[in-house]
Amino acid sequence: MSTLVNAASREALAATELQLLQATDGAQAAEITGLADELFGVAALLGRESTLRRALADASTDPRSRENLARGLLADRLGARALPVVVEAVVARWSSPKDLVAGLERLARIALLVQAERAGRLDAVEDELFRLGRIIGSQVDLERLLSDPTGDEAGKHAVVDQLIEAKVEPVTLNLVRQLVARPSGQRVSEGLEELAELSAKRRERSVAHVRSAISLSEEQQQRLSRTLQRIYSRPIALHLEIDPGVEGGLLIRVGDEVIDGSITGRLQSLRRDLAD
Repeated sequence: MSTLVNAASREALAATELQLLQATDGAQAAEITGLADELFGVAALLGRESTLRRALADASTDPRSRENLARGLLADRLGARALPVVVEAVVARWSSPKDLVAGLERLARIALLVQAERAGRLDAVEDELFRLGRIIGSQVDLERLLSDPTGDEAGKHAVVDQLIEAKVEPVTLNLVRQLVARPSGQRVSEGLEELAELSAKRRERSVAHVRSAISLSEEQQQRLSRTLQRIYSRPIALHLEIDPGVEGGLLIRVGDEVIDGSITGRLQSLRRDLAD
């Protein structure tokens, strides 16, 4: 998954996301799935067709011309919910054609997360995405296979289905299948972590990646969550990982900040103090 770092592209994404939320208003689960599939399809089309991609993302042209081009080419391919989203995307000002494609992919993923949210399953999807990222990231050959942009899509889907089908939420399976189809130059484990964080953001929470030597009890998790919420003044989602190398205590990462309460961390801090 590509991260949109340019301000213009972030503004374009925000404007288009409003249109997406309108498009999902009152929609049934199957309709939202169809909307997401169509957005993924347009992103894949633009990924293949460089001339069309540049034409639809050319900020120097009249937005109405880009809209007419999109409608002329895509109106017969898209449903009534997807077409307004795509039109809003192409009339927006993106920093590059690549960002338009990344934005459409992100919107498709947001649509699926909205579906999970409305079904009350967003927590489960977030947890499954995080755990799958850890599982795949720990298996080098599996990671390499699923992250290969030249790999056979049907083959990768078969591997994913064998690994997780019937074990995860339908939204999780859809997101993973789409990710391995278009890994966009990153490892699948990284893409899954970004999806988990996007899910947490959907619930307006930050994500704390917590490594501990042993499993934390439910009471300990709740206490840690309350403590982090006091520190950061906002809800915090815990993503837990068992790591014997922590050697007791906790190692917590929230964004770019690291809270090291492990024995190893305290020993390293002591060594630094003694060296000063």
